[in-house]
Amino acid sequence: NGSAAAKRRTGRLPQYCPAAFGANGRVGCIRNRERMIYMTIALTAHDAKKELMVQFCIAYCGILSHHSLGGTGTTCKMVAEATGLEIVRFLSGEQGGDQQIAARISCNEIDLLLYFRDPMQKQALEPHDKNLLRLCDLNNIPVATNIATAEVLIHGLERGDLDWREIVKL
Repeated sequence: NGSAAAKRRTGRLPQYCPAAFGANGRVGCIRNRERMIYMTIALTAHDAKKELMVQFCIAYCGILSHHSLGGTGTTCKMVAEATGLEIVRFLSGEQGGDQQIAARISCNEIDLLLYFRDPMQKQALEPHDKNLLRLCDLNNIPVATNIATAEVLIHGLERGDLDWREIVKL
């Protein structure tokens, strides 16, 4: 049980987003134009921005819960513990998690990338950053590298502005 494991690790139960669960206690999906729309959202953040990603996901867990989430190990572990959202965890960034996200972007399996970058961080990670951003540009994947852009994309996602991604996948 994820809740029991979280309690053992942190000494407390994770905070769950009540909006994430429907009346039957199961995660739902958005009904848009009489069909179900699910987006695959990748989450990753530099160390200095991980807590910001957690706070963002807490604030928008009602929207995020309607989509498939995945991302780098440490970031997703923190988000899952804080929100109770179900997230597919890849390796941590320094162990190749960014490359796993990049591979999924290349295969058009990611619809949206939320990548909170620290502009003050040393240049060591820049090749990985550039590669992810280049692949998003090549494959027309909306990407947010800061909280302001992430909020715009999340609100657009909620309104159905990103439904065109379904056409691109065909």
